[in-house]
Amino acid sequence: MASILANRTVAVLGSGTHAHEALASDVGPLLARLGVNLLTGGGGGVMTSVSRAYVHAPRARGISIGVLPCASETDRAHAREGYPNPYVELAIRTHLPHSGTRGTDDLSRNHINVLTADAIVALPGEHGTASEVLLAVEYGRPIIAYGPALERAVPLDPRVARAASVAELEALLTTALGLADSSIR
Repeated sequence: MASILANRTVAVLGSGTHAHEALASDVGPLLARLGVNLLTGGGGGVMTSVSRAYVHAPRARGISIGVLPCASETDRAHAREGYPNPYVELAIRTHLPHSGTRGTDDLSRNHINVLTADAIVALPGEHGTASEVLLAVEYGRPIIAYGPALERAVPLDPRVARAASVAELEALLTTALGLADSSIR
């Protein structure tokens, strides 16, 4: 499929410590092929693996964007150590230090990640990912949980779509982006 629209952004959420390479290696190339921008939190784990897969995939359009947390509440001028990962092409530095269990706090970049995205793909993660899923539901952003083992996953809000294959993910994403019946492909 040729590029859809380069002005669309899809956020990928997931663990900051575990790469989940098999899932990321599905999602990154799919987003590159669709011609959308990739947005992550710019750190390690899933953020690195999906960004690497996206950047290394053939693409005519789109960039890898990372929304970075600051180092701490007292050092808001610098990004947290380890940020951005080497596959972030556009780093957006913030003054927002909170994440993880404080991911819904007003001082968390998770709000920016969710509100900037036209659609969101959730991969396995922990507290930070759960907070972003919650924010996506609260803000009414289309969100899709992706993974072949979803039946073993923690129950999700019924407003979170589920995809167990790349083909299902692609269909749900193109629908969420309003392009399912579009001739712009």
